[in-house]
Amino acid sequence: MGDHTYSSGKNVILHLQNSVNMANKQDKKIDKTEERIVAVEEAFSKTEQFIEKYQQIILIVVGVIIVIVLGFFGFKRFYLAPKEKDAQSQMFMAEKYFEQDSLKKALNGDGQYLGFLAIADDFGMTKSANLARYYAGICYLKLGQFDLALEQLDKFSSKDQLVGPMAKGAMGDANMELKQVQKAADLYTDAAEMKKNEFTSPLFLMKAAMAYEELGNFEKALSIYKRIKEEFPRSTEGREIDKYISYTEGLIKK
Repeated sequence: MGDHTYSSGKNVILHLQNSVNMANKQDKKIDKTEERIVAVEEAFSKTEQFIEKYQQIILIVVGVIIVIVLGFFGFKRFYLAPKEKDAQSQMFMAEKYFEQDSLKKALNGDGQYLGFLAIADDFGMTKSANLARYYAGICYLKLGQFDLALEQLDKFSSKDQLVGPMAKGAMGDANMELKQVQKAADLYTDAAEMKKNEFTSPLFLMKAAMAYEELGNFEKALSIYKRIKEEFPRSTEGREIDKYISYTEGLIKK
């Protein structure tokens, strides 16, 4: 009986201790929650003070951003879009002359329609003007005016899968004609790497290898030929690459 009373008393004491511990933990949670609430309130208070202090500057900055955004979209819609449409209508005839190999008319126009040079100048920020620089560069390249070709092609930019590499490769062609062979080789390599595909990549790798052959760097040329065989075996260049590999290996052995 005494043991039972002692055990019951002990259980009561343990229960009370557990209750106290739980109460303490609960109090700590409440304290932490209150601390967080106070911290948040202080942060809000500081934010409000900052806004009140710099309200005028903030309003000016927001207003400037709104004006810039509206101005940008307004510029695109009411200025650039009509310009683009006009430029495209002018490009139609210039492109037609280009296809007919009437290169001087394509460049300079026919008196009624503008040529690529005028389109590039008059419609400078449009996509058509950018494309006109590419066409002008190719026209000059075909006419043998290689410095002018480089000048126009250097101003052209494109993310297109084919046109971008073709422009870079055309710059390589112009440099080859100007006897800047190492520069041409670098440009051909850049063109091959720009947008890797089965058409432009092996084409310009082949040109790069031939440029290195002209420089007498047959080891470099051979490594490029082998790369074409490995990476682009089904391309036009890849199907005939073995004879170039054999020829270059023969040159190295001499």
